[in-house]
Amino acid sequence: MNLGLIIGIAVVLGAIAGGVIVVLINRSTQQSNAEMQAASWELPAGVAELLESIEFPAIIVNSSVRVVAASPAAAQFGLISQDRLAVPELVAVVEDLNRSAEPIVRQLEIPRGPFGDATSSIEARASKFGSRYSLLLVADRTEFRRLEEVRRDFVANISHELKTPIGAISLLAEALSEAADDPDLVRHFADRLSDESARLASITREIIELSRLQAEGALAKFSTVKIDKLLRKSVDANRVLASAKKIDIVVGGAEGVTVWGDFDRLVVAVNNLLSNAVQYSPENSRVGIGVADAEDRVEIVVTDQGPGMSNEEAERVFERFYRTDQARSRTTGGTGLGLSIVKHIVNHHGGDIRVWSLPGQGSSFTIRLPRNPAETD
Repeated sequence: MNLGLIIGIAVVLGAIAGGVIVVLINRSTQQSNAEMQAASWELPAGVAELLESIEFPAIIVNSSVRVVAASPAAAQFGLISQDRLAVPELVAVVEDLNRSAEPIVRQLEIPRGPFGDATSSIEARASKFGSRYSLLLVADRTEFRRLEEVRRDFVANISHELKTPIGAISLLAEALSEAADDPDLVRHFADRLSDESARLASITREIIELSRLQAEGALAKFSTVKIDKLLRKSVDANRVLASAKKIDIVVGGAEGVTVWGDFDRLVVAVNNLLSNAVQYSPENSRVGIGVADAEDRVEIVVTDQGPGMSNEEAERVFERFYRTDQARSRTTGGTGLGLSIVKHIVNHHGGDIRVWSLPGQGSSFTIRLPRNPAETD
């Protein structure tokens, strides 16, 4: 073989081999650098365990605003979704911190859930955590905002509604005294007096309940709530009244669904809807309660075959003390606070409530609640 050709082939092979060696060396160096970088990004020992024990929302993010660790309350409060901050306002806080490197304290109003108009008042504190991380601490200030509303509304509620039964009791007591010699009138006025006393007690109880709801913190007594159990308890509470009117309560829909919430409060909400449905439905009819399992929410629907409402009435039905039919409300014992309480409870859980109704065709109330974060992660 030609000597020049042999030398040329040797040079080419040597270059190829050298290139392969260089590539291998570079790849090894890059891998080593990546391992060193990954090691430098690890959280200090004990930080993750500390976050697990913290009862308030605390989040650690990296320079790309990715969540690397968080306390359980951060997910329960809806602040994170997997490795992302779920609230744009908090993303903006961290981005401002990355630009300035100075600690930030900011008061924010954030949505309580993925739908509905309820908000939470929070105080967000952000500061650098080492050279690569940021620490975000969130305090719920909603209760402080509500306390003023409670004081204002409580006075307004009493002056608006309690004066009616109190005045009636006073007049009935006077009439009862004047009719002392007539047993029939005494019995009549005594029955009326008993009815007004019961109504006064009911209004007082519901005003206190509404005030308590407005004053509670956002995470009070929250845990995983089984909707099946919730519905069973509400149905059992209304079974006697339904049987007396020969009304069938039909339960259907998805099973095994859960939400994150306060079981006792949600029972009050569903029970109020179901109680209204039974009270306003005619005898020998049906009331339905069902569950729909959507992608991002759980829906609880209560339907009745009652008198229904106009659009104007439906728009106001969740207002405090609003009654679609004053005379009928007195007959059924309604205070006008039940649906307002339902709305407060649902908003308290980051959800909303909707109503569909037509005169003569009954009504359908739908509670929408965010899915349990434990099921969506």
